[in-house]
Amino acid sequence: MKRISVFVPENAVIEAITPAYRTFKTANEFLMGSGKQPFFTVEYVGLKKHISANDGEYTINIDRLLNEVDRTDLVVLPALYGDVSEALNKNKEAIPWIKRMYAGGSEVASLCIGAFLLAEAGLVNHRKCSTHWAYYDLFRKKFPDVEIADGSVITDEGRLYSSGGANSLWNLLLYLLEKYTDRHIAILTAKYFALDIDRNSQANFTIFTGQKDHGDAVILASQLYIEEEYSSKITVELLAQRSIMSKRSFERRFKLATNNTPNEYIQRVRIEAAKRSFESQHKNVSEVMYDVGYSDTKTFREVFRKVTGLTPIEYRNKYARFEILNVG
Repeated sequence: MKRISVFVPENAVIEAITPAYRTFKTANEFLMGSGKQPFFTVEYVGLKKHISANDGEYTINIDRLLNEVDRTDLVVLPALYGDVSEALNKNKEAIPWIKRMYAGGSEVASLCIGAFLLAEAGLVNHRKCSTHWAYYDLFRKKFPDVEIADGSVITDEGRLYSSGGANSLWNLLLYLLEKYTDRHIAILTAKYFALDIDRNSQANFTIFTGQKDHGDAVILASQLYIEEEYSSKITVELLAQRSIMSKRSFERRFKLATNNTPNEYIQRVRIEAAKRSFESQHKNVSEVMYDVGYSDTKTFREVFRKVTGLTPIEYRNKYARFEILNVG
């Protein structure tokens, strides 16, 4: 029997709390349906008996307070709601408990931006961690010693697990369920909730905006130039000349400010423009390729797939408006 303790934080996101509870409860039902004993005990734990979620829209009744939980097999850290810094402050009393559970042998899994709780506890320093792509910059600033698994849906660092953005939490829960039981139970549960059990990347959901609050005016000017002139021939040498510095110094300074090399930034801006075009315009792959500054089909396809996890055609078919899908 495994005990699953779902921590309900202050500033909780209801959509990230109930999935963990329902996943393991549903697995018990499938196990009993096949003549086996239920394998999971699932509970809500928290700092007080009743905790509000989503600005008070919901109230979660807590089964056990943290000071009543001496051991558990898995601690689940759901996503936080609203301002992350405020939410971390409201839950600071839970951090020692999370550390203590891990030190005592518990596994710990964060869902979406529950990764901030995992990192605040210091458990993923110098390890990989997934979180929602929209929070990458904030996460890097708060926890520079943690390696973000860019684009990953889930990470497994021994007894520490994390999931990417939003619905990626289901993929981590199914991953853990399969680990604790077997593939058959995980598949049954995935089908019950109509989930894609083996999705392993959130790359095609990512919207690249570029880190711009770094305070380096020279690099910011280069970023804006790239975003305005991405369809033109842009080289690192040109950007360095415009910034009045050597290529090597420019590359180092650009990487420090944006967490991307200049070439990576150019690629991401171009691919983001291509994605928008596929989503909204009646253009074929070659037309979009030329529009965003590429002239070689093979290169465009490779870069697009590297960034999004899909080929240009796959992306267009997945996200284009319905009437575009009927265009030959």
